[in-house]
Amino acid sequence: MNDILPGNSAAWRHVERVIADTCVAYGYQEIRPPLLERTELFKRSIGEQTDIVEKEMYTFVDNNGESVTLRPEATASCVRAGVEHGLLHNRQAKLWYLGPMFRHEKPQKGRYRQFHQFGIEALGWPGPDADAELQMFAARLFDSLGVRSVKLEINTLGSDGCRAAYRDALHGYLSRYRNDLDEDSQRRLDRNPLRILDSKDEKTRALLTDAPRLADFLDDDAVARFDRLRAYLDTVGIEYHVNDRLVRGLDYYTSIVFEWVTDRLGAQGAVCAGGRYDGLVEQLGGRATPAAGFALGIERLLELVAVEGREIPVDACDVFIASLGDAAELAGARLAESLRSGGVNVLVNLGGGGFKKQLKRADASGARFAVILGDDEVAAQSASVKDLRGDGGQASVSFDDLAAHLRRALPNAPAARAAANG
Repeated sequence: MNDILPGNSAAWRHVERVIADTCVAYGYQEIRPPLLERTELFKRSIGEQTDIVEKEMYTFVDNNGESVTLRPEATASCVRAGVEHGLLHNRQAKLWYLGPMFRHEKPQKGRYRQFHQFGIEALGWPGPDADAELQMFAARLFDSLGVRSVKLEINTLGSDGCRAAYRDALHGYLSRYRNDLDEDSQRRLDRNPLRILDSKDEKTRALLTDAPRLADFLDDDAVARFDRLRAYLDTVGIEYHVNDRLVRGLDYYTSIVFEWVTDRLGAQGAVCAGGRYDGLVEQLGGRATPAAGFALGIERLLELVAVEGREIPVDACDVFIASLGDAAELAGARLAESLRSGGVNVLVNLGGGGFKKQLKRADASGARFAVILGDDEVAAQSASVKDLRGDGGQASVSFDDLAAHLRRALPNAPAARAAANG
């Protein structure tokens, strides 16, 4: 678990703003489920034989003797909240969330035990148009952040009947090589052999080369649905690769599954992943409800933005007020509040010091302008405005005109942006 320090927090806020704007563009509404849930929720939804439930959850017994867990993901929480609060009763819901998740994993680059996820859940839409819109959303989000290296991989798990027939065939094939499988795959073989397709063990992956293919077990409806999804993606110009080994690591997925992957983050290639989970709402006590969604790792996304994205705005004040003398300090405080009310970000020198020292602080702050006040300026009711980032010029501006002068020179100040947007 790690701290997000002031030098990095501006990048986080930038990404979070782009995410929130994209959610508004697609009609998603924010939900904020709790960090702590009953352990049973994740056992029922994610699957008791998954790595998350078996090895990675932070679970403990509370003072009431109830087993609770820090959330390892948020889809189950969103569905639980939707059922509990009637969000899905005779209606549909588009939900989005962003916040910390917790998994006891081996820490490595881009993977932490407390990590952050953004996700969207489309609850109540049964068709491939909803599956396609998830990809349009993700593609637009990546484009808005200037990320170009991500590639979409898609697959279909078919219907329950398709998966059952395929599961039997895969189990029969892999049973011949039981002793050659890695330990996790041996344990999964009789419980959920499809999860073996997700194995990272090289020897196991080699055995899968000649294994039965899920595509050969799909019925006409599953094929038609998958073809319709591909037609949508082709229409809007989203490139994709069909990966028939893609199954995802959570038991609740059905039908369409997908991952957005990159080769810019080393071994941790998946940035965004999800799919359809039509049985989960009913499984958690609600009425049968079609559902689809995805989750995206913020830490990995930030790494990608740093490597190839657009330049991220840096946190810096617009103006630094340097003042010398009691009267000037009082005037500076009054001017600062007036400027802030007018939409200009202001940093006031604190702790005294001569003008030379204060101007060094002004330069180090990143401010565009220094407003300099002394006895002469107070008497004349004007300030010296020094350009710290441009031509270095200096001008005398009356107190009454100061806010307007700075706003004209600061097109990115909040008030200036608001005026430009009408």
